[in-house]
Amino acid sequence: MEKFFKLKERKTTVKIEVMAGITTFLTMAYILAVNPGILSDTGMQFSKVFSATAISSAIATLIMALMANLPFALAPGMGLNAFMAYTVVLGMGYSWQFALTAVFVEGIIFIILTFVNVREAIINSIPDNIKKAIGVGIGLFIAFIGLQNAGIIVDGATLVSLNPTWLKGDAGLALLGLLITGVLLAFKVQGALLIGIIATTIIGIPFGITKYAGGSYVPPAPYFFPFEWSQVFTVDFVIIMFTFLFVDMFDTVGTLIGCATKADMIKPDGTIPNVKEALFADSVGTTVGAVLGTSTVTTFVESSAGVVEGGRTGLTALVVAILFLLSLFLEPLFGSIPSAATAPALILVGVFMITPVTKIEWEDMTEAIPAFLTIIFMVVAYSIADGIMFGILSYVVLKLFSKKLKDITPMTWVLFALFVLKAIISNFT
Repeated sequence: MEKFFKLKERKTTVKIEVMAGITTFLTMAYILAVNPGILSDTGMQFSKVFSATAISSAIATLIMALMANLPFALAPGMGLNAFMAYTVVLGMGYSWQFALTAVFVEGIIFIILTFVNVREAIINSIPDNIKKAIGVGIGLFIAFIGLQNAGIIVDGATLVSLNPTWLKGDAGLALLGLLITGVLLAFKVQGALLIGIIATTIIGIPFGITKYAGGSYVPPAPYFFPFEWSQVFTVDFVIIMFTFLFVDMFDTVGTLIGCATKADMIKPDGTIPNVKEALFADSVGTTVGAVLGTSTVTTFVESSAGVVEGGRTGLTALVVAILFLLSLFLEPLFGSIPSAATAPALILVGVFMITPVTKIEWEDMTEAIPAFLTIIFMVVAYSIADGIMFGILSYVVLKLFSKKLKDITPMTWVLFALFVLKAIISNFT
């Protein structure tokens, strides 16, 4: 294990990696229930999508572990599953088989783009200050998700508001878990996030918040090649496929940059080690996921929880992959962990992810404004990809008007053009 994962070189141990893997899995295990729930609204079978979710997540994360040796986990992405269900199928009237065909084609294109180093070039072309802002934005974004998962922040007259009963139920339990986990972190207890999740889950039992589903579970077979090829040459298909492609690409790019920055893995030249292999895991996961019957698989922002716990190698990802496979048979057990128990970990991850904000060049407005827009749009637009889009668009425009063209690399111009195209398609089609 030491030789394969290079544990000493990355200043970690088997114990740290295992705890980091468990933490990452527990913070993202909600996808096993949420993804089938969303896609079942299209007419797909919940149980089959559950199996597809677990298997595709395990395969993609295993590739990340063994090929890239990075501590990041993958699963069907939130947002993309909703786009497939509520826009493509229920909104536009297409079948879920048609939507999965678009996901499959996207995955194949991603594999090709990865082999010819296009996606790697995109990562390397993002300006340094925007890279730092991506990490900060992800920290605030994941903290915001945690606050919503716990029911502390809810829909309100002012768009979002504090839950008026924030001391009761799930919100109260989450705040108690936040206190427990915060104290553990203050005392530098190893595995604080994981211990906090377990403790909060146990405390929730007498209050009826933690409920064990009980019984045994035998997972059904997932779908297999459930595609519909009759409309692949239509304009709608191209637009839908491009949307999947765009959001998946920049969600993954943003997550890799943000988590790698927190793990101190960014090289002096701004590159991420084994990034090509990491992108390959994402593209294969998407392709396999479509074959089995689930929406786009992407690198999960919750991987930052494992990084905060000290995960630095593929051993962390290997643990997550194993747990995804075990979840096929232990779904009632994992399903018993309430979102209120994992919310504190997500909220506190924001504390660790926000630290690069001090290294952004705030005195240079052509750097500061794009960085700020990257951060704020990730949170308010609820999208990593949209945050990167506004960051790159403003960066190029400000540099152009400030006559600092030498700061814009050729690949950054390409990104700018892609984002402009995406904006046109989104607004005028």
